[in-house]
Amino acid sequence: MKEAKETEIIQIEVEDDGRIPNHWKLPLLIYKEALDSEDDAAKTLNENGWSGEWLGSVHPFHHYHSNTHEVLVVDSGTATLQLGGELGEKVDVSPGDVIILPAGYGHKMIESSDDYQNYGAYPGGVEFDMNYGESDERPEVLDNIKKVPMPEADPIFGEDGPLFNYWND
Repeated sequence: MKEAKETEIIQIEVEDDGRIPNHWKLPLLIYKEALDSEDDAAKTLNENGWSGEWLGSVHPFHHYHSNTHEVLVVDSGTATLQLGGELGEKVDVSPGDVIILPAGYGHKMIESSDDYQNYGAYPGGVEFDMNYGESDERPEVLDNIKKVPMPEADPIFGEDGPLFNYWND
């Protein structure tokens, strides 16, 4: 695994578009090529308190979670994701990339290679809710997002990880 200081970190901030709230304060972060092929992503996530991990893909429609933050770690293949809803950025991801989504941040698969897979996990293994940007989701989801606590550790680099340089109370 690379050291945090050697990792390129991309910060994305997308405003609430009326459907996908994103986060009013915390940016989405992408750690480019943070993990190497020999790293055990699931073990790293668990060691840092991000659990409930699954291996699969991102849904091909805009969605978000209002009750937890989420991390996606690209395990194999390549993909283009749209992050932040319809107004969000389209980002190409490849193995070793880590996407840290604050509660409320929309994400959608645009296209992927046949072998694309990513791990997903949540701080403390919280069971996530599913939201789709429907008008009847508000205002409850906005209240939920505000109540989500800060994670205790960066999902990759632990308690002193760079996440806390970007996310603070």
